[in-house]
Amino acid sequence: MEKVWIVILALAIVTFATRLSFLGLLAHVELPRLLRRALAYVPPAILAAIIVPQVFPAVNGAPSLDPARLLAAVIAFLVAWRTRSTLATVGIGMLALWGLQALMG
Repeated sequence: MEKVWIVILALAIVTFATRLSFLGLLAHVELPRLLRRALAYVPPAILAAIIVPQVFPAVNGAPSLDPARLLAAVIAFLVAWRTRSTLATVGIGMLALWGLQALMG
């Protein structure tokens, strides 16, 4: 059990150090325009990597289609596009998912 806490502490330190390197050390440095443009694509890429496996879950190694999840994702996308509110997107998306799962069984 002691080794687990050592690993958790080490990972916390590494995570903090990587965040500090960008936020603390590079906060006053002007990044090149090309790098700023490239970094603008990081949040959508991470969001897609989190959402796509949830919308198209793998069954026996192959992606499958869950209509309730797909429709809830479309609803959440429309809410995000229209409101630009993270809270509204997550809230309405989750309500849509739960409602659609209850309706579709």
